[in-house]
Amino acid sequence: MTLLHAASREALASAELKLLDLAESGATLDTVGDELFGVVGLLTREAGLRRPLADSSAEPERRADLVRRLLSGKLSDDTVGLLVSVVSARWSNPRELVDGVESLGRTALLVAAERAGTLDTVEDELFRLGRIVAADGELERLLSDSAAPAEAKLSLLRSLTAAKVDPTTEKLAEALVSYPRGRRAVEGLEELADLAAKRRERSVAHVTSVVALSEQQQDRLAATLTRIYARPIALHIEVDPDLLGGMVIKVGDEIIDGSAAGRLDAIRRRLAG
Repeated sequence: MTLLHAASREALASAELKLLDLAESGATLDTVGDELFGVVGLLTREAGLRRPLADSSAEPERRADLVRRLLSGKLSDDTVGLLVSVVSARWSNPRELVDGVESLGRTALLVAAERAGTLDTVEDELFRLGRIVAADGELERLLSDSAAPAEAKLSLLRSLTAAKVDPTTEKLAEALVSYPRGRRAVEGLEELADLAAKRRERSVAHVTSVVALSEQQQDRLAATLTRIYARPIALHIEVDPDLLGGMVIKVGDEIIDGSAAGRLDAIRRRLAG
């Protein structure tokens, strides 16, 4: 999601609290998430609807009434009530209103997975799916093609995920492919995996290793990074034989390069300088 201006950040924070209230009240967040993504599609297609819903010069109740007239009876009461709260707040522009609804849809599905005890699985599957797509340029091109029919892209995605991933993983990936909103498939899948990790209150270390790490090695590495950064760290691991040896670890903007290739590059730079 793009960075939000101050008014939109405040509006989204308020809506997220409302969403968590729904979770505490026993709302079916899977349904809420699905319906919110449907609204993202509607608002993406209908510019004439985005503008009045995000028009801060109009009375909030007028915007809320528009949501009720359009969606009551078509979506669950929980989703309509949440959207009434969303449009009653002040958003910086129509684009950021849609960004906010999309963010709420993702959060709803991730919270549902968290409560079902499957959030670890969802995070791992999103990351692995992103790696599969990244490794096949033609696959990424097809899934990222904004001009291609959504159904064709969904059919291709389902050929990769059918009966192999958690339903939350499938829903998040399908929403991304259906409503890319300027994102390429790999970028969007990486963003979703990071969101899942953050939902677990952990930072993400992107690890590239010359060989696959055993479960014991992964545990030791995660423990070491947790001590270094003083917070829990989730590992996303890729194998790249071109490293020649060792590994490269990226946490946020910081890169720890312990690979043979990295050391060779450092030696070359010293010789050149």
